[in-house]
Amino acid sequence: MIDEFDTMRSAQSVILAPVKCMIPILQMPKILLVEDDRELADTVARYLSIERNTVEVVHDGREGLERVLGCEYDVIILDIELPNVDGVEICRQFRARGGQTPMIMLTGRALIVEKELGLDAGADDYLTKPFSVRELSARLRALTRRPHVLKSNKIKVGKLTLDPAAHQISKDSKPLDLLPVDYALLEFLMRHPNQLFSADVLIEKVWHTDKMASSVAVRGAISRVRKAIDDEEEESMIETVSKVGYRLRS
Repeated sequence: MIDEFDTMRSAQSVILAPVKCMIPILQMPKILLVEDDRELADTVARYLSIERNTVEVVHDGREGLERVLGCEYDVIILDIELPNVDGVEICRQFRARGGQTPMIMLTGRALIVEKELGLDAGADDYLTKPFSVRELSARLRALTRRPHVLKSNKIKVGKLTLDPAAHQISKDSKPLDLLPVDYALLEFLMRHPNQLFSADVLIEKVWHTDKMASSVAVRGAISRVRKAIDDEEEESMIETVSKVGYRLRS
């Protein structure tokens, strides 16, 4: 069974059977995983996705810092040893700016000093590699049950309002009913209004762990989002620039 394996330093021996499940319309817990071991990150992301979480994966510390400072998540999982910016510094900067999202630190060394550094920087919990994915999942559930204060910095783009704390996008104060991937796409575009993004960049930023994602998936999501946010009499809020990409007009 999938819930019986332990993650190892290398995930090469882990084989996950294909899982078919319905994607619920209700928004799923949103998790950021910052881990430079790509095989381990893929294994953890796939397991957590099967448990009905939305998982974004980043392999570089600098990009991880940009994500935690610019986006809202329910839980953040940080490896301590990351290229460019380490996990302790990411956590320290996030907490210094008032970030309240629960954080779990991952460390490859069973050293008390590393655990102290992470916890002193503001981490809520830690795990030492190799670890059980089931244990990680249980700790995530425990963290999300704890009461914590989130800064709700709403973003408005035209008639749209993004409420990160509520994980909700509204049009003219009416909540939109979006698939998880469509929500993630629209959230990304709302955080970068008037910026042009190619299909490849959108796949990298929104689809993350889906290795089968293609420009067809992007076009499909763009079409669904347009139906949700556009008025028939007006020009689409999402502009298509031929052979270049898409941008959300403000």
